Amino acid sequence: MTNLRTLHFYATPEHDCSYLENKTAKTLFVDPHAEIDQYTYGQLSDLGFRRSGKHIYRPHCDGCNACISVRIPLAIFELKKSQKRIINKNKDLTVTVKPAHFTEEYYTLYSRYINERHQDGDMYPPSLDQFNSFLVEGEEHTQFLEFRDGDSNLLAVSVIDRLQQGLSAIYTFYDPSFPKRSLGTYCILWQLQHCQDEGLNYLYLGYWVKECRKMSYKVAFQPFELLIDGYWTLVKPE
Repeated sequence: MTNLRTLHFYATPEHDCSYLENKTAKTLFVDPHAEIDQYTYGQLSDLGFRRSGKHIYRPHCDGCNACISVRIPLAIFELKKSQKRIINKNKDLTVTVKPAHFTEEYYTLYSRYINERHQDGDMYPPSLDQFNSFLVEGEEHTQFLEFRDGDSNLLAVSVIDRLQQGLSAIYTFYDPSFPKRSLGTYCILWQLQHCQDEGLNYLYLGYWVKECRKMSYKVAFQPFELLIDGYWTLVKPE
């Protein structure tokens, strides 16, 4: 089994940045053929790496540090009044933990979410290959969280990776027909509660880019920590 000392890394050529207009980016990938156990995956997460399908990566841009890793420390996380209201609005939902797998029901919801909410993103248009390569393949500790209403309608799915020290929130897609439920926020709040119930220390939310409006939700969960110059820095609400 590979560890941090024996891992090989590969940098991509420059490509268009997914987050900032008129910017180029480079990405550092872990050797995709390396066998990475849960412990090493957790270490990589603490170094700012993320997973997309079979690939574990982090930004590696020349002269740009706009992408900052975010994690929520569960020991000191505090719910806001607005977040408590969102929890109350969704108290009728039931959540089931499933192994990562493909179903037509999942894909229908995913396609609708991408088509209605992310037509300007890299994942548009959705495809079966994209769904499987991004969300189903690549990690034995991946789980799908099904959020269903009282009539068993699937309203949201969160994809998470289980680490020894916490959960890594990979992606969430949901039914856009229920804006008052704030399903995206609720799914994160549920994951935070699940971390606390399981005695886990952190929920990793991926990258935050200050200039990217779509990422602003990640710093609404406070206090949070940012990975700056190789160190996790606590940011408390003012």
